[in-house]
Amino acid sequence: MPSSEKMSARELRASIGLSGLFGLRMLGMFVILPVFAIYAESLPGGDNLTLVGIAIGAYGLTQAILQIPFGWWSDRYGRKPVIYAGLLIFAVGSFIAAFGHHIHVIIVGRVLQGAGAISAAVVAMAADLTRDEHRTKAMAMIGSTIGATFALSLVASPWLNRMIGVPGIFALTGILALAAMPVVYGVVPDVPEAHDRQARGPGGWAEFWRVLKDPQLMRLNYGILALHAVLMALFIAVPFSLRDAGMAVADHWKVYLPVMLGSFALMIPAIIKARTATHVRRIFIGSVALLLIGHAALPWLLGSVWLAAFALLVFFTPFNVLEACLPSLITRIAPAEAKGTAIGVFTSIQFLGTFLGAAAGGYLYQRWSAAGVVALDAALLAIWLALSFGMRVPAMLSARVYTIPELDRNGAHGLTARLKALAGVHEARVIAGERRAYLKVDSAGFDEENVLKLIAGGT
Repeated sequence: MPSSEKMSARELRASIGLSGLFGLRMLGMFVILPVFAIYAESLPGGDNLTLVGIAIGAYGLTQAILQIPFGWWSDRYGRKPVIYAGLLIFAVGSFIAAFGHHIHVIIVGRVLQGAGAISAAVVAMAADLTRDEHRTKAMAMIGSTIGATFALSLVASPWLNRMIGVPGIFALTGILALAAMPVVYGVVPDVPEAHDRQARGPGGWAEFWRVLKDPQLMRLNYGILALHAVLMALFIAVPFSLRDAGMAVADHWKVYLPVMLGSFALMIPAIIKARTATHVRRIFIGSVALLLIGHAALPWLLGSVWLAAFALLVFFTPFNVLEACLPSLITRIAPAEAKGTAIGVFTSIQFLGTFLGAAAGGYLYQRWSAAGVVALDAALLAIWLALSFGMRVPAMLSARVYTIPELDRNGAHGLTARLKALAGVHEARVIAGERRAYLKVDSAGFDEENVLKLIAGGT
């Protein structure tokens, strides 16, 4: 009988726990976006929008620098110790930003927040704790959590700003980071020791360059850089545009809430349809194209609240789809022995995009208003769209386990060869002593009846 296609309780527990942890980390970046640029106007040095953009994006700069080392360390010393250290560093940075009364002090706090660069370790741990056929589900849960965190941040940030102010928001994120440490200990399962040792490959610069030079990984790495640069640059312009259109900062949630709910509803059909490699590729390219088309219309849409809300809906629907697809594709393409390093490179480039987008967005908005931000975003997205046409999506493989009759060595070899020759079978391994056949199959071209007939026929 084939193995169950449902996630095990352990896989579900790991996916939920790590998704929550990832969401908490992204909360530290997202929650200040709707209010910080306007709050910074009251700070010494806050009249310089380039410094404001750096304060928003400094988090991403240290994330970018440290994701690769944290990915290496998680491969060598285990995932959980690296996660604990990162949460502690993040909390220290949060409290410094909370007590900072000058834009330069807040930049220091944001730098330290980003220095707790655990995203690579979290994603690698999710890959460690899930089987191949369920890894896309786990990564989709993480991607959806990022989107949900963003939605929560946009809606809650104006309310939190009114209740506790931006310093209080920084302090709250620090408290939540400390509270997450016992959750990691008690909720997230440990990586099996044998798997943990296997994950700790030889590493080093050869492994790093191998990952960095892979053409398919390069496409995905550029994509995550562009996606987050566009996001951060956009949120230099959006709060000011809504305020200029006559909406008070405390009321911005009235735009963000329906936009995020609508974008989640619209992304569901795309995620459901992404069952084969062909569908994933089409949806991926279509989402990038929609982002580019939406940005081309932005200069004419930011003049009113209703049109700005429509523009944000057009942006966040493909954004959420791509945010779910990119981590899953990285874990499927990356070499198994260098998964932590590959994810480290990916998340480093993601946060580099965060920094570059925020810093450049602040500079461009101060000089050319929203038109400068739109020009930057459109250029990044046009390059991404061109690169996406060369993307190859690996088949979505699922693991199957079958009970076989007693066989000698020759019979096991013969059955292995016949199983490998079947349509849709990518890997086959027969272990006569266990009376088990282990297959990795592409469900799009796989007919289980053929497997059952071969097994029933023995040799």
